[in-house]
Amino acid sequence: MNQFLNILKYAKPYKKYALGHIISNILFALFSTLSMIALKPMLDVIFKKNADNLGNKIVHIDPVKPNYQGLSKLGDYLENLLTYQMHEFTGGDNSKALIFVVGLIIVAFLLKNLFGYLANYFMVFLRNGVVRDLRNAVYKKTVDLPLSYFSEQKKGDIMARVTNDVSTLQYSMLPVLELIIREPLTIIFTIVAMVYLSPSLTLFVFIFIPITGLIISRIGKSLKRKSDRVQVEQGVILSTLEETLSGLRIIKGFNAEKKFEDKFKDSSNRFYNFSNKLMNRQNLASPASEVLGIFVIAVLLWYGGQLVLKEGSTGGLDGSSFLVYMGLAYYILTPAKAISRGLYNIKQGDAAAERIQEIIDTPNPLKDKENAIVKTGFDSEIVFNNISFKYENEYVLKDFSLTIPKGKTVALVGQSGSGKSTIANLITRFYDVNNGSILIDGIDIREFSTKSLRQQLGIVTQDAILFNDSIKNNLKLGNDNATNDDVIEALKIANAWEFVKDLPNGIETNIGDSGNKLSGGQKQRLSIARAVLKSPPIMVLDEATSALDTESERLVQIALENMMKNRTSIVIAHRLSTIQNADDIVVLNKGEIVEQGKHYELIAKNGIYKKLVDMQSFD
Repeated sequence: MNQFLNILKYAKPYKKYALGHIISNILFALFSTLSMIALKPMLDVIFKKNADNLGNKIVHIDPVKPNYQGLSKLGDYLENLLTYQMHEFTGGDNSKALIFVVGLIIVAFLLKNLFGYLANYFMVFLRNGVVRDLRNAVYKKTVDLPLSYFSEQKKGDIMARVTNDVSTLQYSMLPVLELIIREPLTIIFTIVAMVYLSPSLTLFVFIFIPITGLIISRIGKSLKRKSDRVQVEQGVILSTLEETLSGLRIIKGFNAEKKFEDKFKDSSNRFYNFSNKLMNRQNLASPASEVLGIFVIAVLLWYGGQLVLKEGSTGGLDGSSFLVYMGLAYYILTPAKAISRGLYNIKQGDAAAERIQEIIDTPNPLKDKENAIVKTGFDSEIVFNNISFKYENEYVLKDFSLTIPKGKTVALVGQSGSGKSTIANLITRFYDVNNGSILIDGIDIREFSTKSLRQQLGIVTQDAILFNDSIKNNLKLGNDNATNDDVIEALKIANAWEFVKDLPNGIETNIGDSGNKLSGGQKQRLSIARAVLKSPPIMVLDEATSALDTESERLVQIALENMMKNRTSIVIAHRLSTIQNADDIVVLNKGEIVEQGKHYELIAKNGIYKKLVDMQSFD
């Protein structure tokens, strides 16, 4: 139930729709009860209650309004007033009286359905608005969370929470919003009418309601647990599907189709079994409540029949009142069933809400500080001040210190796992250092707003990450105000214009999912062009030329050197031929600086750098 209250918080922006829904439901519940009560005058006419035992018509007089309180006396007054007005209107003609009462019933039902429609009309905006805002909140939090969070989560499970779990709420927990006002009020108004008709019979009903409620609640106890298993398995299915689509080339190349097919089938079978148990438990709700309701009706028929047989005596009940009472008693089953079904749905939706809330409530360790500094430019230097960092247990950087003056190019080289790419992750604040600090212009980067910090950085990653969109929109990711001429100029600098101009739609060409319509070298050149178009003061190139062929590498290297002339650059290099002109080359080994200097200085030292150079052939 706590999760349900959390979801209700998202209804605050839709107060006006909630108010319209509440008012419409109050009137719906009122006219629902009146439409049943209106049957009594019709039955009185049919049973000729306005005649005495000898068949003589009773003379109706205008009733005197009671000067005391009391539901029964007030009810008698209203009933007598209606009977008197009907007698005056029809002149005592039973046929006209019947038409009058039928018309009254039609009006009551019309008003009931009108307000029922209005309640649903307002609920559409309330319910869909909550779903939209909730889905947006989950997506926003997903984007805001640091990369470290996703290294511990399955992407498919996160996708399941954003899609399936929100949908589960939409069709399980959120429909309960429609029941909060309507069904309880319908029950209350109906019970008031039942008490008026027969207090003793109503008291008899209340003896059985707690018993039926207890049985229904026991049936639904395990729904949350069963629903949670279903939603977790949905995440496993999506994870397997995402891994299959991402690694299809490898799966086919290693003839592993059967292995992944079996893995997917196992998960699908578990989902099948869990879903069957959950759905069968849900399906039990309606028949169980109806059988219990009919049992109560049967007892009422017996007990109420006894009261009818005693009509005229104390505690007796006339025939028309008994028929209306039985109609009300059966009528109350519908909202009662809806409430019990709603309780089932809350149990089911509670698991989905918990999984969604888990993402929303996850603390973000990289969240901006209050009154964070907005960085608008780069003036002097970048300083890595004795930093240490570990992803899990072992430190990948140990007491690393480095100063990069403005306008200089610093290259980081070393074997895989030496910590080169980690430095790129730290300067961009994808992760925070465990010890030490990174300073830009003498200020710790943790003091800056993350957005303004990254605005100073241009990033080209080892893997060319592109999106299923046009070339132009991919490049404008960091500079939405760029013109078509700016885009073309960036493509020329990155040596990408030569193939883009030959594409069917030029810069408007869609490059497919992850840019798969292009070659690896072409994708990497577009990544470089994207960084060029952003035109930041600091460039971070994480093995930016590693995917290029020899000819493209040479051309792009010239373009990169031209681009880096007026910028501060951190170049993480695998191919050492690309960083020979760097102002400073830092050689890393197991997270520590082992050599540092210019290319010719390091060659002269005949150390680790010289060995790395000798292992590579230069053209």
